[in-house]
Amino acid sequence: MKIFFSILLTAILTNNYILSKFLGICPFLGVSKKLNTAVGMSAAVIFVMLLSSAVTYPLNTFLDKHGLGYLQTIVFILVIAALVQLVEIVLKKYIPALYASLGIYLPLITTNCAVLGVTILNIDNGYSFSHAMINSLGAGLGFMVAMVMFAGVRSRLESCQVPKFLQGLPITLVAASLTSLSFLGFTGLVENMFA
Repeated sequence: MKIFFSILLTAILTNNYILSKFLGICPFLGVSKKLNTAVGMSAAVIFVMLLSSAVTYPLNTFLDKHGLGYLQTIVFILVIAALVQLVEIVLKKYIPALYASLGIYLPLITTNCAVLGVTILNIDNGYSFSHAMINSLGAGLGFMVAMVMFAGVRSRLESCQVPKFLQGLPITLVAASLTSLSFLGFTGLVENMFA
């Protein structure tokens, strides 16, 4: 049980895929302007991460068993694309307001390197299926924590007087880097918790 909790906390806090591995920066910068869209996008990413990990793990075993490991990335991208299409159809039918607010960023989950990164790193780290699923959940929750936290930072930035040369993307990047630095405080947390 300790190992599951350790993997979960590590993926959320110390090895956050956005803030420490810099995977998934496009939706992080593009959809984090409003809290509700940040949460909606994060929920969609969590769903896609979990399903893609569940599907790609046995597929990778099959590919390796038949000497087709070199097709891993292509197969994983196809699986992720199919799952994103499923999410898009469901959101369009049942939650049209969220579908409209996510706009172009919803189909971009297909090319979200965080989703692909989680599926590949689960295998590269030698995780078992259950560990891979916990890591995917933690990565998705870490994505949500980063998105919600940055949405709060960006809402505060809107009420600040920012110098003209920093307005727009420059102040957003400065705020993103400071948000990323705040997660350095969690370094060593998991190792020391179970020592």
